[in-house]
Amino acid sequence: QVQLVESGGGLVQAGGFLRLSCGVSGRTFRMYNMGWFRQGPGKEREFVAGISRSGSNIYYADSVKGRFTASRDNAKNTVYLQMNSLKPEDTAVYYCAADSSLGIVGLTPSRYNYWGQGTQVTVSS
Repeated sequence: QVQLVESGGGLVQAGGFLRLSCGVSGRTFRMYNMGWFRQGPGKEREFVAGISRSGSNIYYADSVKGRFTASRDNAKNTVYLQMNSLKPEDTAVYYCAADSSLGIVGLTPSRYNYWGQGTQVTVSS
């Protein structure tokens, strides 16, 4: 069973930054495409960023492009989300997810079969 554990969430003022981390158990982390999603109050879960197995291909939602940076360290079984210039509308529970299908990076939640428990990010105005 693959386990994902996010950390790094918290309360920050608008314009601030946070760095989320997601540690993944097991020996096959390098075989997973990884994704970051978020779910705000009363909203559906939405795609934030996706990163390929090697880390060479990274995709972002338009709403975070230029402010967020996804990366991964396959030696540490960890994926990161650096979030800069945070806005109140970024407030959400952030989830990391793993896709073991060996396909291209997915942009929808249905493409991912393992999920973390989520970490709260709150941006005050």
